[in-house]
Amino acid sequence: MSRFTSLAVLLACIPALAAAGNFPGVGRSATPAEIKAWDIDVRPDFKGLPPGSGSVTQGQNIWDAKCASCHGTFGESNEVFTPLVGGTTAEDIETGRVKSLKAGDVARTTLMKVATVSTLWDYIHRAMPWNAPKSLSVDDVYAVVAYLLNLGDILPADFVLSDKNIAEAQQRMPNRNGMTRNHGLWDIKGTPDVKNPACMKDCLVEVGVSSELPEYAQGAHGNLADQQRAVATPRKVAAAPADGGVTTLVKKYACQSCHAVDRKLVGPAFKDVAAKYKGDAQAEAKLLEKLKKGGGGNWGVVPMPPNPDIPENDARILVEWVLSRGL
Repeated sequence: MSRFTSLAVLLACIPALAAAGNFPGVGRSATPAEIKAWDIDVRPDFKGLPPGSGSVTQGQNIWDAKCASCHGTFGESNEVFTPLVGGTTAEDIETGRVKSLKAGDVARTTLMKVATVSTLWDYIHRAMPWNAPKSLSVDDVYAVVAYLLNLGDILPADFVLSDKNIAEAQQRMPNRNGMTRNHGLWDIKGTPDVKNPACMKDCLVEVGVSSELPEYAQGAHGNLADQQRAVATPRKVAAAPADGGVTTLVKKYACQSCHAVDRKLVGPAFKDVAAKYKGDAQAEAKLLEKLKKGGGGNWGVVPMPPNPDIPENDARILVEWVLSRGL
């Protein structure tokens, strides 16, 4: 049972608790529609998987438009997130256990670690794309998963993934045998399979920060401390005088996911964009096109994803506000 299923069950139980006198007068029975809205998880046995289908070719088109900006054309990029594809072999697909996980000879990728294809489907369905989660249709999700598995040589290029044949894909997952219940933490009465030798007394006054990642994985993404971006960026936006509702638009379109006012994140700082285009009579038109169509090359290797659904008036307000950050 996932945390979402658990929450759905809890919602349904609230009226019973109230009737028992624990919370008199509180709550009502959750409607089937309300429970269904939360109960969207897909289990490893594929219970909860909605009907649908999508081909590898369709998935590539969706990937190029909505996924490649963060994950690379072939799922290999580590510019924004850990690579999704790589590190698996034909032998791993045959045995169902990724050899490199034990050898530690390559940096870990998603397809090296994940044991169930339902995990990929479920996560993409609820959380991707990063800047517009849950915007993909069910068929889109099937197509994207098909393309991702094709990149890992798990599915052929002409495969059409569906709820009818997804179990076939599961039988070719490179690490399908990598999940085990044979450890002490599976049962509340079990004995942990690790020991902690720390004495937890007379500790150093100054505690240093260190990484517990294996040596080969350290530095895979540069200095992580320098890359932490607070979600509080809108606070800076709100401090701008008379922003005319820009704060609402910045939050609505998740601009702060990649940009800050005064420092570089995934993309450039707004003030740096304003400085670059200061005095350029075509600045507004150029930025409107970049906002709508996306693209890269001006500020590094990570391209900006397209945002074709932003209304023209909202896009113009955002662009004018960004350009004013250089004043």
